[in-house]
Amino acid sequence: MATKTRKNKADKTILLVANGDLRLSANQSCWEEQAKMENELRHVVEGFGYKLKRAHPFKEELGHGFISSQKEGLEVFSKINRNTPVIIAEAVWQYSHHLLAGLISHEAPILTVANWSGTWPGLVGMLNLNGSLTKAGVDYSTLWSEDFLADNKFQKNLAKWLKEGEVNHSTSHAKKYSPKKISSRCKKVAEKIAEDLDRNKTIIGVFDEFCMGMYNATIPDELLFPTGICKEQLSQSALYAGMKTVTKKEAEEVFNWIVKRGFNFNFGKNSKTELTKAQVLEQCRMYIAACRIGDEYGCEAIGIQYQQGLKDICAASDLVEGMLNSSDRPPVKNVKGEIINEGLPYPHFNEVDECCGVDSLMTNRVHRALKQPPETTLHDLRWGDWDQSGTTDEYVWVFLISGSAPVEHHIGGWKGSNGYRQPPIYFPLGGSTLQGVAKPGEIVWSRVFIQDGKLKMDLGRAKVIELPAEETQRRLDETTPQWPIMHAVTYGVSRDQMMARHQANHINVAYATSAATADQCLYAKAELARLLGMEVALCGTDAKGKRL
Repeated sequence: MATKTRKNKADKTILLVANGDLRLSANQSCWEEQAKMENELRHVVEGFGYKLKRAHPFKEELGHGFISSQKEGLEVFSKINRNTPVIIAEAVWQYSHHLLAGLISHEAPILTVANWSGTWPGLVGMLNLNGSLTKAGVDYSTLWSEDFLADNKFQKNLAKWLKEGEVNHSTSHAKKYSPKKISSRCKKVAEKIAEDLDRNKTIIGVFDEFCMGMYNATIPDELLFPTGICKEQLSQSALYAGMKTVTKKEAEEVFNWIVKRGFNFNFGKNSKTELTKAQVLEQCRMYIAACRIGDEYGCEAIGIQYQQGLKDICAASDLVEGMLNSSDRPPVKNVKGEIINEGLPYPHFNEVDECCGVDSLMTNRVHRALKQPPETTLHDLRWGDWDQSGTTDEYVWVFLISGSAPVEHHIGGWKGSNGYRQPPIYFPLGGSTLQGVAKPGEIVWSRVFIQDGKLKMDLGRAKVIELPAEETQRRLDETTPQWPIMHAVTYGVSRDQMMARHQANHINVAYATSAATADQCLYAKAELARLLGMEVALCGTDAKGKRL
């Protein structure tokens, strides 16, 4: 996606912008890695005879050189020449809205670049920015590399962008979905769900929209209406107020239920750096309050923002979200004394990613109709690497999220899962994660996104593999070890193809009982998406290597 051209090719100046977090602690902790990346990138750019100039200074008083607010981003872009090409260099998580308005008005070529590293979520941040630019209709190019100084392919593509203002990647792995391949059973399932959504409609509950600058994760209501899905705009303040009405006894009952399931809480004494029972009890209150509010408003799925706002007044929502996404979860009664969604997940879309909310709702209905596991979650497309243990010669993705994965996705379920304190860098008031290693099996991955003012959906197939403990730990240590991890191998989609096409930091995943049933789930969901008015693409192959 790149059509902007350089107006003055004689001028060899390229501007560098480093967008960051809103949280000072994150920007300070991540700056060292960002500075290293920028120096390597500068070396390569200057080797081609260009000058890479920072568009904003390092802030000595704050200890970092990131843009850390929309206000600051607007100030930076108000002072730069719109005809000068700009590189957005990302080694960290970033809030896309900090600079989105400036990029929308920029008239010269735009390049997003990330270092291929799991240390901080730079790849995640770049994918979020790419998805946001796509939704906003802004032309851009994108590149990534493990080693800027030694990667010939990266350098060749960078040279092309510097000279021509654009670089494109192959996305031949994605093909428009055709209903001709679908079985009559899957077709009937999709048609029945689509008819129900058209006739009866349904609701997703949004506890405050627009989390962490994720412009790509909000769906305008007018795009949702044709799907039969409506938004209930709820408030995080109402959720916090609801937590206050939950009794200590009710919170203790949820806590004891979790403990009896064999969950491994890793408690300490210092609440600033360690997990405490008080933090978990606060999460138990949030879980109960979220179930009751969602039930009261008739929500089929709910999403809690947590960042920003709740992070400053209560423990993290991730354990709550993982429980909501599980079928085996503590029972919660509504005002009538009825157990809410008994024996089923209460689908939750992490960080109020509404695209994932629509996806998880569709997945839940399709999988239940096909008698497949209904539990879903979203993961960050955090990183990937070749297996260092020699177990497989396949490229293995690191799907990682801050704690909202259901226990059904983990080896050992509740007993195989762990509760660690959320890192203080992001979560000052702590709270438990729901950490575990994803079990081997067949999955469907998917993403709803917005492009050209339309809702679209990409779907693909993958397998989750089990790696030796040492290799799993290496990958956790390279990323965030407190969070749940999934070792995923995508069928027929390479690393670079995924990066070239995927329009989000998040990816939805759901298990099936076999490769054949996973294929059925994929086609039924693709057909449902088509019937709901989405443009659908199937990516890669099935488990046998046959084109989807």
